[in-house]
Amino acid sequence: MELNKPILVPWDFSQVAGYALEHAVNFAKNTDNDIALIHVVKKQKEIDNAKNKLQEIVDKTKEKHGIELALIVREGSIFTAINEVVEESDASLVVMGTHGMKGMQKFTGSWALKVIAGSKAPFVVVQEAPGSELRNIVFPVDFKREQKEKLVWAAYMHRHYNTKVHICYQQSTDSRIKTKTKSNIVFSKNYLSEKSVNFEINALEGEKSLADESIEFAKSIGAEMILIMTTKNISFQDYVLGADEQQIIANSAKIPVMCINPKAGSSKFGGFSASGG
Repeated sequence: MELNKPILVPWDFSQVAGYALEHAVNFAKNTDNDIALIHVVKKQKEIDNAKNKLQEIVDKTKEKHGIELALIVREGSIFTAINEVVEESDASLVVMGTHGMKGMQKFTGSWALKVIAGSKAPFVVVQEAPGSELRNIVFPVDFKREQKEKLVWAAYMHRHYNTKVHICYQQSTDSRIKTKTKSNIVFSKNYLSEKSVNFEINALEGEKSLADESIEFAKSIGAEMILIMTTKNISFQDYVLGADEQQIIANSAKIPVMCINPKAGSSKFGGFSASGG
């Protein structure tokens, strides 16, 4: 089966993987991309059996949605195999389920981040089945050096779903942080205006972390997605202790999160405006 920049769905036969597939189907219907399930096994001898089990999912999805899924079964680790397939298939998007940060499942949030880090394709991480249509996206902006890709994907979502982008930022008394944040907001405004994207800008209180307040804001407006950048060169300590991204990915409001990875070599430039594309 020749794949057209597919949407990949990591599949582990869990309920959240099923939710991810439902989200992927919604994306595919709007973007005309193919969908491929990717399942990772520990030993090569398990591949045939896994394909047989996956065929049932393929048949059910075709019957329910009229969509033919491709199957990709790989031997290896989820931390490398998924991104190998992203590279080989030139995947447009990965939609992955996670269990959040409840109890001992906290580590699934860090696992999700470890899988995401370094991928060329954006990841949409989900915890529940799709709800209402994708109409509102929360777009946190801070003082850090960012990239244009995040804005490119905001415009992409607007083009396919007519979404409204809600830029949010924290007010700061630190003049340097204030200046850098303002610069990023101005660039974001200019870019989104140029692409005719409907957006608004919201100042957050700044009493909690940007991650916490972004989640609270997204919940208050009934947003269907939060769009974030991952930290460049994220450390092992971040995986264990919980980077801001991990907190947002595994948010208790169970809002889907799109994660964009920084491109190599771009961090030496300042602001969104430094990126090409």
